[in-house]
Amino acid sequence: MPLVPYKGIKYLLIIIGFLLSSVVIAQQAPQFTQYNGSFMFINAGFAGIDQKINVGGIARQQWVGFTDANGNKIAPQDFLIHISAPVQLLKGGLGASIIQDKLGFESNIGLQLAYSYHHEMNSGTLGIGAGLNLTNRSIDFTKFDPVDPNDPALLSSKQGDMLIDANFGLFYQSKKNFYAGLSVTNLFQSNGKNLSTSSGVIRFKNDRTFYLTAGIEKKLPNHPNFTVSPSFLIQSDIASTQYNLSTIVTYKSKFWGGLNYRFQESVGMIVGFKIDAIHIGYSYDLPLLPVGLSGSHEISVSYSFKIKTEKINTRYKNTRYL
Repeated sequence: MPLVPYKGIKYLLIIIGFLLSSVVIAQQAPQFTQYNGSFMFINAGFAGIDQKINVGGIARQQWVGFTDANGNKIAPQDFLIHISAPVQLLKGGLGASIIQDKLGFESNIGLQLAYSYHHEMNSGTLGIGAGLNLTNRSIDFTKFDPVDPNDPALLSSKQGDMLIDANFGLFYQSKKNFYAGLSVTNLFQSNGKNLSTSSGVIRFKNDRTFYLTAGIEKKLPNHPNFTVSPSFLIQSDIASTQYNLSTIVTYKSKFWGGLNYRFQESVGMIVGFKIDAIHIGYSYDLPLLPVGLSGSHEISVSYSFKIKTEKINTRYKNTRYL
């Protein structure tokens, strides 16, 4: 039995939960194998920290072909779009992300807005970020297949609600290609409206999720064309915790490949390439869970660039030499 619960258990718990007198439908945070491309989503302090304008997206299809008894696709699907940029007037950066998270008959669409204050240090930059989190959550109860369709304890329509919450994060970027981040999303664990049934109350709730990440880039001493980038990400909502350990090898800053190990859950193979300022990556997760699940596909695309500003030459004249 794995120590870390996997995301498919959530679907089963939702069904069992309707038999209880009071049910809270919590939102488990999405997971990404190429988590280095999701920092704007998980850490508000990341906004503009690298002094570049970054636009990117990740599409993930987990457990391809996983369906219920009626052939409905119930495997997790995630689509993330993010943007961030430095803003000198604000002494920091701004960022935003939009995510669509599907699991079973539940669909969540979230919008995150973030500001990061950049504190310059001798060794690097510390981003101190805060953000607003808006999530539209919905479940289509009409697609459930209960034993008794006339059971008054079950809802028979599509239900949804908007939840408002906050995020906070610290992200440190050193001048020697090292980074570290500590963050929390859904800080207040906001609750949605009550959906009454004959046997009790059902309501949506956000799960507070913590993230700890760090990584470094190092060129091989005898092979300067190769760069090795080990990193890790720990993601936890207290009830369950995921441990990710990755190593990526990059050749001439244009091609890369590596592995990600998600503790007791999967091994991910990662490849990618760069065309000018565009980064394209792909990963395939091979599940380690003993329940016959298929693999997971993930595609990432990002575009980053710096705005070049021309310096205006100014002259200072001392009245003594006029």
